Amino acid sequence: MTPSVTGTADRILGGWLGRIAGNMLGKPIERGDYWTRDRIDRYLRLTHALPLADYLPEPPPGADGFELRPDWRGCVRGRIHGSCRDDDVDYSILGLHLLETHGFGFTTEQVGELWLLRLPYLQTFTAERAAYRNLTAGLRPPLTATHDNPHQEWIGALIRADVFGWTSPGDPVRAASLARRDAVLSHTGNGVYGAMWAAAVIAAAFTAADAREAVETGLERIPASCRLARAVRRTIALHDTGLPWSDALDTLDGETAGLGWIHTVPNAAVITAGLLYGSGDFTTTVALTVRGGLDTDSNGATAGSVAGVLCGASGIPPQWTRPLEDRVSSAVFGFDGARIGELANRTARLASLRPAGRHGVHAV
Repeated sequence: MTPSVTGTADRILGGWLGRIAGNMLGKPIERGDYWTRDRIDRYLRLTHALPLADYLPEPPPGADGFELRPDWRGCVRGRIHGSCRDDDVDYSILGLHLLETHGFGFTTEQVGELWLLRLPYLQTFTAERAAYRNLTAGLRPPLTATHDNPHQEWIGALIRADVFGWTSPGDPVRAASLARRDAVLSHTGNGVYGAMWAAAVIAAAFTAADAREAVETGLERIPASCRLARAVRRTIALHDTGLPWSDALDTLDGETAGLGWIHTVPNAAVITAGLLYGSGDFTTTVALTVRGGLDTDSNGATAGSVAGVLCGASGIPPQWTRPLEDRVSSAVFGFDGARIGELANRTARLASLRPAGRHGVHAV
């Protein structure tokens, strides 16, 4: 299946909008050790927000036992005026700038150089902060990922992968290769495979019949025996048995226990469950993914990106896009206040420069 010229551009915009909206939905409750699935649903029942079909409501007066992030006021329904700043969006912007600056032949060293030039150190976290520190000490990849870095398999590289999928519509092989070149600056093992899988899923979503096909295509780009691939396949199998979403996540929680709430593997399972049980509906997909807990803003962003590509910007309900006011806040130097539509147009121009992929998508 080859999308139309207009359709591809709309899907790229859908990816940007979906990523930002999913990130904003999960941002107030981003702390997986505290915001368990049970606590999230108790909060939603307290605020009369189940089924979840919009951004999170603000806490009612006197609500105890529900500690939102300090910056929650800018990302709850009725208070959103443009996107909040978040690393899940900063890295998409930085990836776009990377490709515009160095092209598709960029090197891992050039990724690190742009981090130092454009990204404030205090807006990096876990593996990215370790890699940033290693860069300033004069280390080069792959040592930037391995030296004094206990977070090598955490989710940071996965959240950086979207732009490589958006600029490789219908070509998951290329998308995964680009994502790997970026990821090895800060990650190893399943941390790298998570980025490759996510980029490939997003690239495949341009031509896939549904989320299931995109997810399975993404699996083709990573080792079948790695723990990430096993977790994604397990999620698919649980879905195929007809097990309810909450029971499937209970099973997956038990099987990934001990990895921590920022590790790539359990979060990839939550993303996969959201995509499969979302059944192609944007709102259901991002709502279930965020209700799945763990790294809620990162998971909501990735699932929103995939769902946004699948349905296109025109298929995302307005309660998600209108409050964004076509504007992002960003810590990336030179991009604060950028227009989402302009970022999507620039991404589409990059996608049009690449040669045809294996599914025959040439340009936007």
